Amino acid sequence: MKTKLIYDYIERLSNLMRNETRREGAEYGLQPVQLEALHYLSICNRYSDTPMGVTEYLGQTKGTVSQSLKVLEKKGFLTKHTDNHDKRITHLKVSSTGKKLLKKTIPTPIFSQACEHLNEPTQTQTISVLKDLLQAIQCANGMKSFGVCGTCRYNQKNKDGSFSCGLTKESLSQNDVLLICREHENVL
Repeated sequence: MKTKLIYDYIERLSNLMRNETRREGAEYGLQPVQLEALHYLSICNRYSDTPMGVTEYLGQTKGTVSQSLKVLEKKGFLTKHTDNHDKRITHLKVSSTGKKLLKKTIPTPIFSQACEHLNEPTQTQTISVLKDLLQAIQCANGMKSFGVCGTCRYNQKNKDGSFSCGLTKESLSQNDVLLICREHENVL
């Protein structure tokens, strides 16, 4: 097994990426965890855009996430909305200012430049290998997969071409099935 070598490469890549994220975020007075929370909120669906969804996805404490969300809201990068059906639930939406920030910072410019140096087959192979490794780690840890709705066992394509969620029994838009969900379960 080459476990140690794989770990060393991923650990080094993670450190380099975190340093770049820290550098990019510092220009806006943000910590990496705050940029990560904002990024998550930009790619998750309506079942996952809550403080609990952010907490579960990032694997951070409720306190860390709460403070991060306060900073993001204060700086105008996100807005909070009470759920229409359950007033106890707060949904978090990335503002237009937040979307502009993410476009500049995620992925970092240096990461984008590095990926451009990889040819198409290498990029495709890298994506496949990293996806497999991520799924293996999530399975080993019993973690939620936070996968794209369209790949979930609950996703149902209706006869008319529309989609619905077999878990919530709600209709899903074409955009919904492209976003990640905290309720995602891999197809068995």
